[in-house]
Amino acid sequence: MNLGRRLFAIALAVFATPVLAQAPSASVPNVAAAADLKFALDEIGKAYEGETGRKVQLTYGSSGNFFHQLQQGAPFQMFMSADEGFVRQLNEAGRTVDQGALYAIGRIVLFAPKGSALKPDAGMTDLRAAIADGRITRFAIANPEHAPYGRAAEEALRSQGLWDGLKSKLVLGENVSQAAQFATSGSSQGGIFAYSLALAPAVSSLGTYALIPADWHAPLRQRMALMKGAGPEAAAFYAYVQQPAARAILRRYGFLLPGESS
Repeated sequence: MNLGRRLFAIALAVFATPVLAQAPSASVPNVAAAADLKFALDEIGKAYEGETGRKVQLTYGSSGNFFHQLQQGAPFQMFMSADEGFVRQLNEAGRTVDQGALYAIGRIVLFAPKGSALKPDAGMTDLRAAIADGRITRFAIANPEHAPYGRAAEEALRSQGLWDGLKSKLVLGENVSQAAQFATSGSSQGGIFAYSLALAPAVSSLGTYALIPADWHAPLRQRMALMKGAGPEAAAFYAYVQQPAARAILRRYGFLLPGESS
């Protein structure tokens, strides 16, 4: 593994592992954030601190795992999910202040690391051929059982009739950032993960990718909400994510934003 891949792997290992939050702080709210937000939300957090002098603690992981932790009372003050269904269920259970806000719609890409025998294309033509001729022995996606981006990857592969040919070769990441790590490290011939991660220079320099058509999977509608008991510092960051500066960062990482059609 070269230096770039090692640095990327270290970054994701540190930031993408889902962990239970520390006890909440009145001045530094703890935010549970979907792993696809890793690079975009890091930038938003820095911009927020630069503009306001306030800080937030960002913890990245699988939205499904965070959902179960929050059901059990994990002390996060804000949840940014990659699947709006998790936020709606928490609201129905009385765990959130309200139904929250849609903040982005995500996309997925087919990625191949440098040196891979796989050549990504939007129609998955070469992936289909690679499955047939045995070039694919390992292929990375996030675990569809609890990661929205893994579920979207499965839906896209099923829509093209490729799931059955790939399922015995899948390497499942705990979340979409770990799937990206597997797909870029050279330990697999490629994988499917979030467009927002592929656009980060630390990732895009490691291989090539093709954007997968949005209608091959259910929309990745991402919703956030304040948890019951969240303080004013968390509310301030929640409001900031919906402001132009934060929206511009999300847009730069390939997210479709509420109120925008393309």
